[in-house]
Amino acid sequence: MRIAALDQGTTSTRVLVTGQDGSADIHLALRHRQHHPQSGWVEHDPLELLANLQSCLEAAGPIDAIGLANQGESCMAWDARSGEPLSPLIVWQDNRTTGRIEELRAQGGEALTLERAGLPLDAYFSASKLAWIIEHLPAARDALATGRLRLGTSDAWFLDRLTGVYATDVTTASRTSLMNLSSGQWDPDLCALFGVPIEALPEIRDTVGYFGDIGVTPVTASVVDQQASLYGHGCRQPGDAKITFGTGAFALTLSGDRIIRSPENGLLATIAWQLDGKPVYAMDGGVYDASAAVEWAGRLGLFSDVSELAGFDQPAAISRGLAFVPALSGLACPHWDRSAGALWLGMNAATTREDMCQALLEGVALRSAEVIRSMDGFLTVTDRLSIDGGLARSPYFAQFLADILQRHITTQRFDELTAFGCAALAARGLGVELKAPRNTCTEFRPKIDKATAEQWQARFSDAIGRSRGWR
Repeated sequence: MRIAALDQGTTSTRVLVTGQDGSADIHLALRHRQHHPQSGWVEHDPLELLANLQSCLEAAGPIDAIGLANQGESCMAWDARSGEPLSPLIVWQDNRTTGRIEELRAQGGEALTLERAGLPLDAYFSASKLAWIIEHLPAARDALATGRLRLGTSDAWFLDRLTGVYATDVTTASRTSLMNLSSGQWDPDLCALFGVPIEALPEIRDTVGYFGDIGVTPVTASVVDQQASLYGHGCRQPGDAKITFGTGAFALTLSGDRIIRSPENGLLATIAWQLDGKPVYAMDGGVYDASAAVEWAGRLGLFSDVSELAGFDQPAAISRGLAFVPALSGLACPHWDRSAGALWLGMNAATTREDMCQALLEGVALRSAEVIRSMDGFLTVTDRLSIDGGLARSPYFAQFLADILQRHITTQRFDELTAFGCAALAARGLGVELKAPRNTCTEFRPKIDKATAEQWQARFSDAIGRSRGWR
């Protein structure tokens, strides 16, 4: 049996083909263009993404089932009859609706989003983006007037075009600010708050189930990429957690059948997956800029090859008074502050490019530690934290994260865990349990004491305070 997982992410689209014997191989990976038409705007071309998905499917060869992992909060509009896009795909990083979000907050709208969706008001989520499309794009308004408008996250667009099924799954819907977290359905009051017509939204389905056929092959799972990663890491019990260091850094901890709401700590309640109508909940905390900050530093010429980030000769930058706050897009959990600006603090005439890169990696780890510490107040988060993504390949980064969190950090040689989790969920749709891929794990243990870790975190908290309100 061969299962294909389509992992459509922020910077690339890839296909992993797995077998029941534990084999798992990437057959094709394609990068796509990032469009920045204005400051703070981030867009993708939906047709380019669709073409890349189709190329990945062709590269996979004969398969028995397909799973689809999506970007989460990225969304768009299209014509129900022709299938043509009526907007670009507005990416989760995009902050064009920040002004509208502040208006809603001033009107007291956040009380409703926290109560129903479990989410704060933020341009990160899909709802305000969908409303922006209707307000600003005449083609979308015309389609709405004639009953031809479809609004949704990227998964709904892909499924509609590839299988003819207009649906999303509950994990993706939970990231829009339009779904009632308790009922798992679109909430009329939330839709009215943002100005999103509920009739233009897709059906919400379980994570595992039938999402139509691509050719003769069924799509048996659809899921947000971070939830797919959580499943791929093997997290199944409350307190199990992972952090994926992709474009952003995303920490999720399972909370089982409990919806844990903690707006005062900036944590999000979300759905990890839903099987046979039964949701499994999680706590979610994100950092907007992780690998995005690293790629930015590369464009600035601070390093020429990522291998330069594997280790550094000097002691920790934060211990030498040099800190970097990775707030290129503002601060997410636990601050939720789009006014914050990225900055280095503590530079002097002797500071080198290597020092700046070291501080940058530490800044992403220190921000991630803020998220995990917030979660610790509500769950017993595992003391062996599994991480994946590009930054997880840096031994220096993994060791620093172990030091600052005072936890064992585990990395895997096979780190396509988002795609594998998606494939494992798709296999469940056929009644099959996939074996975990053959893998080699590396464990990093703390090398500093708790008092030193707390001192470093306090120094970084001071840097965070200086970054806020800058924009």
